[in-house]
Amino acid sequence: MKPNKRKSSKKKTSLSLTAAVDFFAEAGLLKHVKRSGWWVAGIKEPESVAEHSFRTAVIGFYLAHLENLDPYKVVVMALFNDIHEARINDLHKMGHYYIDFKGAEKKVFKDQMTNLDENIRQVLERMRRDYDEQTTRESIVARDADILECLLQAKEYYDRGHQGAKIFFNRAPDYLKTKSAQAMWVTIKDWDSHQWWQNVVKFER
Repeated sequence: MKPNKRKSSKKKTSLSLTAAVDFFAEAGLLKHVKRSGWWVAGIKEPESVAEHSFRTAVIGFYLAHLENLDPYKVVVMALFNDIHEARINDLHKMGHYYIDFKGAEKKVFKDQMTNLDENIRQVLERMRRDYDEQTTRESIVARDADILECLLQAKEYYDRGHQGAKIFFNRAPDYLKTKSAQAMWVTIKDWDSHQWWQNVVKFER
């Protein structure tokens, strides 16, 4: 008796879709993982990794256009850069000093990719490799977007009274590599984070 290829294909598709939904659920955990570096600055309830990744992607999209690069690549790198933290959480820089977190990141990411559709897995693995190696212009912009998001968040926290957040202004800007990101930081540094929404909402006397 010949094997039923149709049933086999249907079963394979079903398993592939289940793996995808499992991956979506895992990504959803990032909504609950807090950015731990802010605890050092005295911020008890910082933003989540998911919130950080979303705005990093938005900034990356914008920077990619300013630098005349492929926004798709930049956005994908920005969105998936911290996906491993769904399993091992976020770890601030003091923790990185004592623990080989980079090695753990790579192991987790490899395991996360295991059951995904082969084409999707290859795309994400290539994007992750490019980001880690920092040899393509898109990967450099994605990294700049990540740093800029942290600086923007630091400015927002600082404007809301968290004086400790200002320490991030000292060294982080030195790691920005593109002219667009550097110019953006100059704007952020003197920007009033309370002003933009006042320009949207007009208060009546």
